[in-house]
Amino acid sequence: MQDEQPAPPGGTPEPEPELFTWEFASNPYPAYAWLRDNAPVRKTPLPSGVEAWLVTRYADARQALAEPRLSKNPAHHDEPAHAKSKTGIPGERSANLMTHLLNIDPPDHTRLRRLVSKAFTPRRVAEFAPRVQELTDQLIDRFIEEGEEGEERSADLIHEFAFPLPIYAICDLLGVPREDQDDFRDWAGMMIRHGGGPRGGVARSVKKMRGYLAELIHRKRLEPGDDLISGLIKASDHGEHLTENEAAAMAFILLFAGFETTVNLIGNGMYALLTHPEQRARLQKALAEGDTGLLETGVEELLRFDGPVELATWRFATEPLTIGGQDIAAGDPVLVVLAAADRDPSRFEEPDTLDLSRRDNQHLGYGHGIHYCLGAPLARLEGQTALATLLRRLPDLQLAAEPDDLRWRGGLIMRGLRTLPVKFTTAQTTVSD
Repeated sequence: MQDEQPAPPGGTPEPEPELFTWEFASNPYPAYAWLRDNAPVRKTPLPSGVEAWLVTRYADARQALAEPRLSKNPAHHDEPAHAKSKTGIPGERSANLMTHLLNIDPPDHTRLRRLVSKAFTPRRVAEFAPRVQELTDQLIDRFIEEGEEGEERSADLIHEFAFPLPIYAICDLLGVPREDQDDFRDWAGMMIRHGGGPRGGVARSVKKMRGYLAELIHRKRLEPGDDLISGLIKASDHGEHLTENEAAAMAFILLFAGFETTVNLIGNGMYALLTHPEQRARLQKALAEGDTGLLETGVEELLRFDGPVELATWRFATEPLTIGGQDIAAGDPVLVVLAAADRDPSRFEEPDTLDLSRRDNQHLGYGHGIHYCLGAPLARLEGQTALATLLRRLPDLQLAAEPDDLRWRGGLIMRGLRTLPVKFTTAQTTVSD
């Protein structure tokens, strides 16, 4: 798809773009610009066959994300059961994992989020920073350890770095024993590779994960530790009620939402830096001078510019309502296009320009309202640590493929690269302590 601009007033109308093709996946932003300009709230057939309203303007997106008449519960979808099965995470229905934060409304959402907040505290995330740094350095050591100093090396930053880092981190945080974490990596890999395609393998992986989590929760109840699952159980056992299914579903969604978004944050972020060398040089210079301010604003800008979540998860109208002047019927699905809203020129100055020092940056990359991402502090920690360490330890890192040759994973909600081949020179890169 060409990166075209809308025709000037009186000119030839820009043709309507085709959505959800492989070309669209590579660069959806021109199509989203067309939707913002011509059909900002539009009922659209999705690849699954389900029709949903796409919301693409920033102001409308904020309204929809905080709208209480848009339910997260798929039971409100005015479609037969076979259609409803296409609107969630593959395999979660059959594995009895529906009762998590992404699928429920108040008061149950309020109760479960309060329980998780007691266990998933800012203090726990801050104390986890050294472990995230340790994992980051270990993974970089692993893909540079072979070869002579000064030799040019290559790696795939998705499979060798961006994917294993958050899966091992969230497993550590949840309390999954180290000897079991490779199983989680395999199950998570199946979900990432096939999340937008055939669902059989994904469903099997989800069922295996659900069975393991139920067993782990039982063990943690008998022998609690200083981990997130034990914290959930403790919070539940001291007053508020958390059922076995709710506990398993909560651990599942923390794992699911806690790793793929970070895979994409690291992958998309590094790709943006490698294709914007002047911005990358600014960040490297700031880091070399010990200034982390540009890193913090930079990660926020990367979340806005090409974030890990393209569309917010499903919402369903519980009664008729109006968004952006468009009437929406009860039972209709609504999808907020975060990627479009975060490039809305009515909200962001020069939205298609990457500016790591952007200050006025209230992006919607982690949502808005009561469903704002609970794991955002952990994702930011992992993203900042990963990008800063890569730039520091591999200062001459560069793409090992043409941008047009890279492929993006299919799927509706997430946005991420299949691979990110890079090359670099090994020189004084191994961490000695």
